[in-house]
Amino acid sequence: MSARIHPNDALFAGEKPFPIINTCEHFAGSEKLIEKAMDLQQKLEGIFDITMDCEDGAKQGEEKKHAEMVVAMAKSARNIHKKAGVRIHDHSNAHWKLDVDVLVPGAGNELAYITIPKPTRLEQVKEQINYIQQVAKQANITREIPIHVLIETHGAVRDAYDIAALPWVQVLDFGLMDFVSGFHGAVASENMRSPGQFDHRAISYAKARVVSAAQCSGVIPAHNVTLDLKNQYQTFQDASRARNEFGFLRMWSIYPLQIQPIVDAMKPKHDEVATAVNILLAAQDANWGPIQYDGDLHDRATYRYFWELVQKAKVTGVSLPETAIQRWFA
Repeated sequence: MSARIHPNDALFAGEKPFPIINTCEHFAGSEKLIEKAMDLQQKLEGIFDITMDCEDGAKQGEEKKHAEMVVAMAKSARNIHKKAGVRIHDHSNAHWKLDVDVLVPGAGNELAYITIPKPTRLEQVKEQINYIQQVAKQANITREIPIHVLIETHGAVRDAYDIAALPWVQVLDFGLMDFVSGFHGAVASENMRSPGQFDHRAISYAKARVVSAAQCSGVIPAHNVTLDLKNQYQTFQDASRARNEFGFLRMWSIYPLQIQPIVDAMKPKHDEVATAVNILLAAQDANWGPIQYDGDLHDRATYRYFWELVQKAKVTGVSLPETAIQRWFA
């Protein structure tokens, strides 16, 4: 039998595959909280990302010290999964360049991503990405550092399609609280929570636009936080609505109890994963030609869907048959 062709080589030859990353990112601002998050990440076998926060985490006057702490954490033995990114200061804050000057040379090979918050127009994001690229080049960082952009102003919602198409962009994050604040009272604060955050027409329009903009450029749309910190069922419900009604593929956590409900709501269903594995194993044995499975015809179009599903299952902790692991993930 000829050597089996890996799904990535057979299904995405010459193309950029859709990013397959964790479905939950957990924000942590202080050294103590980052350490706890990394310990929990290790315990849960890396099923969530950590966003180390320079924007809200740094005390005034200690911005450089805070960025240096983030570098140390990114390079520490605790960061075993290399799934920790960082949020820098926004464009209007004079410290954003200082953040980049410290973070990129110090941990450019370790940071999972850099999050850019609160842009009000496309040109601001362009400038910040260009600066990150320039500093990376000067520091001999050869990898593309994934960029996540927070869409939380009306200007960013307007420019979302163009922002998503910028180089290095991997994720569009929707930021609800700042977006609602930007209505200057025209949208009530109660709509920062469910059900209003999904049912209010202005907010639902913005969420749908962010998802569409992200998908048009092959990047991941990420949903905002649940403000009710300790109500795990509410977090699960919010993540489920974000995933199933709007198409978000990732969500923020701001409290440890929110992590598992988000992952559970966002991960693929076991029965669909089992079907996907069976179809892909048969397709690979058929050298990725068309096959019949359970009376249905399948070809490369459905193979792509099922391969992405299986990869999402892997990163969210869904168990896979040993045959699939040996063939595709060994």
